[in-house]
Amino acid sequence: MSFHNKVVVVTGATKGIGREIALTFARHGASLIVNGRNRERLAALQNDIQNEGSTCSIVSGDASSPETVNQIKEIINAKFQRVDVLVNNAGMNTRTPTLQTTLNDWENVIRTNLTSAFLTSQSVLPFMIENKQGVIINISSTTANTPHKNATPAYGASKAALNYLTMHLAYEMACHNIRVNAICPGPIETDMTEQWDDTYREKVINGVPLKRLGDTSDVAEMALFLASDQATFITGQSIHVNGGTLMR
Repeated sequence: MSFHNKVVVVTGATKGIGREIALTFARHGASLIVNGRNRERLAALQNDIQNEGSTCSIVSGDASSPETVNQIKEIINAKFQRVDVLVNNAGMNTRTPTLQTTLNDWENVIRTNLTSAFLTSQSVLPFMIENKQGVIINISSTTANTPHKNATPAYGASKAALNYLTMHLAYEMACHNIRVNAICPGPIETDMTEQWDDTYREKVINGVPLKRLGDTSDVAEMALFLASDQATFITGQSIHVNGGTLMR
């Protein structure tokens, strides 16, 4: 799968799944615009992408902020005048139970996980409509479909809403040859899982039918496939990458 002469935007790209997605597209020739809140990590990612032979622009800031989204749009206008793929990966979770969740906690999660995807999609869609093609991939979660004790209620609610946004955009934009899908990862090995003790890790793995945690590359390869010409008849879907922890 070649993405030479393709422009890919990835939000929440400084670590974990987002970073791996950005690097995977770079290895396949894409030009990248990457976003995240940590400028130092963004600069390191930019260097790694350039070492893969791809160009990369960075936008530091909160993807749910109109100012940050406008910066992304300005780079698109100045350098490319097109966007082929948008990956909405910016997200956060807290583990606060319902009765201890403040309004500020709730709004932060909803804004980061849902509003950011809406604003960024709204910003790049005119470019895709102009070019009569494009792909949007929203990184959701298995928690959108089943509750989890380690997720705040706002997290599951935001991801369920993100899956609906995926369907709505897919339905509305199909006439422009724009495809929109979501990926719902299950337990994936990231910096967060490094904080688990051995007992909890074993418990999680035992709950996965495939008896292992996923790797960030498992999600990145699915994103690459959904963005490719091999997936041109797939839209409006929420695809689970979870080792069988949720089956439908």
